[in-house]
Amino acid sequence: MKPQTKLGGLKPTLLMIQMKADFTKSDTKIYEYILANKEKVLYHSLTEMAEACCVAEATLLRFFRKLDYKGFQDFKFTFAQEISSTVTDATDDTYVDKVKNNVIQVITDTADVVEEDLLEQAIMKIAESEDVVIFGIGSSGIAALDMQNRFMRIGKNASIITDSHFQMMRAASMTEKTVVIAVSLTGSTKDIVDAVSASKASGATVIALTSYTKSPLTKFADLVLLSSAKESPLDSGSLVSKISQLFLIDLICTGLAMKNEKEAKATQLKISENTASKLY
Repeated sequence: MKPQTKLGGLKPTLLMIQMKADFTKSDTKIYEYILANKEKVLYHSLTEMAEACCVAEATLLRFFRKLDYKGFQDFKFTFAQEISSTVTDATDDTYVDKVKNNVIQVITDTADVVEEDLLEQAIMKIAESEDVVIFGIGSSGIAALDMQNRFMRIGKNASIITDSHFQMMRAASMTEKTVVIAVSLTGSTKDIVDAVSASKASGATVIALTSYTKSPLTKFADLVLLSSAKESPLDSGSLVSKISQLFLIDLICTGLAMKNEKEAKATQLKISENTASKLY
């Protein structure tokens, strides 16, 4: 029987039960993992999910397409809606308290997962390169724009590209002297992964800023700097996620400024002088 429309028909878990008779051995492993780990599944990357189920990524994608989903993200979006409708919030915190506590927690957690030796290596690569390119799309593109702004304030020039077509065009002109900073919380944004893959093919060094150690993006990265925020499909682009990215960016920029303190301070002074006339 053909599955009904996802949003208006049966829920994802019921779709699976309905089709279980048609499952392969690998399908059954995926099915059982989802039922046993409903909350965890929402925060998995494609690579993490495949490894958790002990199947190939292609097998995982075929499974969700068999259920009439476009892919893993499409399934997670619908599944998240089902789960959220059954979860009640038992805390007495106000939304102000929740946002404050979440921001504090994500900064603390990101500080805990940052590997300082990798951070130093990334800072050195950026400091030594005269061709630094920052890739970001969507809400990660906002964080990438902030990184470019911070770089300018300490005298480090970098170009920022948030259009997927321009990213591919720029990748074609990269060399082994180019450093690409790819900002992607999930590490699963196809446009970013494609652009990074093309950049690697041109010889560029890739630094990934992501919350997922195991993701399609990290397969092409020379250095991976982790933040701690992981999003449910219903929370995409949240403040907490951006805070985790901006905290990581701040660490990089602070490290760069410390490596060339004299020039950074001189640049900051010039910027202050040049922009003073913009204020009343």
